[in-house]
Amino acid sequence: MNSYRIPEMARKYMEYDMIQAHTDLPHFPEFRTRLLYAFLSRHSTLSGYSELFSLVTSLVQIGMDTHDLVSITNNDKEMKAARSRQLKVLAGDYFSGRFYYLLSHAEQVNLVGVLSNAICEVNRLKLNLYQLMKQLKMTADDYINQVVEVRTRLYMAFAGLMEDSLHSAWPEILSLFTQCEVILQEISRSETAQQYRDSWGYWHILQQATKEECKHMQADEPDFSKLRSIWLKYKITPQLYQMLNVCMKQLQDKLQTLESKELGKELLSIGEPFMRYLSTPKALEEI
Repeated sequence: MNSYRIPEMARKYMEYDMIQAHTDLPHFPEFRTRLLYAFLSRHSTLSGYSELFSLVTSLVQIGMDTHDLVSITNNDKEMKAARSRQLKVLAGDYFSGRFYYLLSHAEQVNLVGVLSNAICEVNRLKLNLYQLMKQLKMTADDYINQVVEVRTRLYMAFAGLMEDSLHSAWPEILSLFTQCEVILQEISRSETAQQYRDSWGYWHILQQATKEECKHMQADEPDFSKLRSIWLKYKITPQLYQMLNVCMKQLQDKLQTLESKELGKELLSIGEPFMRYLSTPKALEEI
């Protein structure tokens, strides 16, 4: 089995001087890509395409994530900001377009249709998510569930291609890993009230807070000292640490049920960053 080297392969398409000089790119979808590669590498007939399929899927995901970074408004006419906005659009299109070329060159046209349908579904899910947020019809649980669904939908497209022995395990393991990933990112957001808007903590507080607190949370220019006091009152960060701990235990339990102990061990190693985070003094204090 080849060693995992998808991020290095993806850099060939991502590290362009103009993009690096004028705009930022999203993080590489490391957990989901490593999972896909691990599962496909054990397929009796598709193992030879595990690198290609994982690479093109990661490029599609990066393309969609890059488009998500484009501001929905264009009020800032300053040259540097305008150039960054334009390059995000072009870079997203470029990353997404690479999967057509790579798959057709490898004569794997069927997967083009599979991923194209998944892209359409991701966009539909995102639209639903944004509409619920705009209408303030979002709960904290809804937020986690829908963000996980958006992030997994592209990779979930491979469920029908998995080996029979792993077919049923793929969706749940992918979902649990992604849920851990989302919660970990929410912890980082919760530790600074600067990025509170539309976070898990934001929706949780709107469900629990007083009318005055909700008004302050929704203010265009809130007092961040007051915001932080609300954050601490509702114990946002401790609750997220507890959620990550519960999710990781569910993932560990699920991995123990896999027939392939070798695969279970490999997947557990992929989840080591979550365990390391949970073993930090701050996490142990909060759990």
